[in-house]
Amino acid sequence: MTERCDLAVIGAGAAGLMAAGQAAQGGCGVVLFERNARAGRKLMITGKGRCNVTNDCDRDRLLQAVRRNPRFLYSAFDAFSPQDTMAFFEGLGVALKVERGQRVFPQTDKAVTVVDALCDFVKRAGVRSVHCRVSAIRQSGDGFSVVSADGREFGAKNVLIATGGLSYPLTGSTGDGYGFARAFGHTVAQTMPSLVPIVLKETWCADLMGLSLKNVTLTVCQGKKEIYAELGELMFTHFGISGPLVLSASSYLDGDLSRYTLAIDLKPGLDAGRLDARILRDFGDAKNRALKNALDRLLPRSIIPVVIVQSGILPETPVHSVTKEQRHALVEAIKHFQITPARLRPVEEAVVTRGGVKVSEVDPKTMESRLVKGLYFAGEVLDLDGITGGFNLQIAFSTGYVAGSAVARACARAKTQNTE
Repeated sequence: MTERCDLAVIGAGAAGLMAAGQAAQGGCGVVLFERNARAGRKLMITGKGRCNVTNDCDRDRLLQAVRRNPRFLYSAFDAFSPQDTMAFFEGLGVALKVERGQRVFPQTDKAVTVVDALCDFVKRAGVRSVHCRVSAIRQSGDGFSVVSADGREFGAKNVLIATGGLSYPLTGSTGDGYGFARAFGHTVAQTMPSLVPIVLKETWCADLMGLSLKNVTLTVCQGKKEIYAELGELMFTHFGISGPLVLSASSYLDGDLSRYTLAIDLKPGLDAGRLDARILRDFGDAKNRALKNALDRLLPRSIIPVVIVQSGILPETPVHSVTKEQRHALVEAIKHFQITPARLRPVEEAVVTRGGVKVSEVDPKTMESRLVKGLYFAGEVLDLDGITGGFNLQIAFSTGYVAGSAVARACARAKTQNTE
């Protein structure tokens, strides 16, 4: 006998857990399908294992942080804002704290605190969890048939696809949701990595591997137009650069990367004049040294040779013979340290996936498909992504909340009609 429910939620990540709990609290019978033995696998690794649940900002800042299709999220962010997310978790007993950049974390600094709270939330709401991979979803009668990989079949009045994207496939994000969406006639925008390390053309990266730069500014230009500039932290790797600044910058890079230039301001706290004065002071204490040995109080030792090369000054030049023009070239090299993007790292290494189900085919007020009644989408499976800082989880929570609430209302209307 086929088991039946009001809502089948495919995927127990941030969006799926939120949607399942909201729908169940609204009186729906909900079955939550998760291919992993443990829900929230990807949540467990977000924020370096600390789980940056949201960003404590207003709607304007939130929309600015969404890289693709921000207008689609107006209704969702109004319905469930970052402040609502914070109140939600605090209501579940998760104490929160706000750090630099308005990033919100659990006070425990452990993602498991967030995952356990969400799992308890859906359990208390009466959600039934089924640990299996869903192999197919088909329309059946006035609802859907959900078929598991082991041959079981479940009937559902409504289905929510919250399977995530392609990033971190070991957590279960293997693109199944895109296949389900296409089977129902939906368009899937081309998928590619977002929030991912950047491979550089420069071969000297390996010499700087492991160098972490804090409080630097990374700027991205497309032609002469500046499209991204942010203060923060980045790190050199054997292939290029990584770290929070780099991940956010990667979401601005698209297609042929030769169209973009990157520059690091190694001393953003000093303008050119003050930096020149600082260099003069350091030179005064090292008059007889070669230039390559006179900058270690200003810059990390491993990056000095590269900065000097970019300045065009010979490394062996005695400090006392460095001209004013050469000094200005050195200032320029420090304030605009040039690096050249070659390509992005693979989507498997990305924090989120760019692309997904086309949002013009989804109702932004309910997350219901405009093509198939009773079919809903939430989270990363949609063509929505933001920069780092808790914004992508907020997208997941907001779209999950809207979808779960919409299904609860639909179930309530159906039950009212049946009793009349």
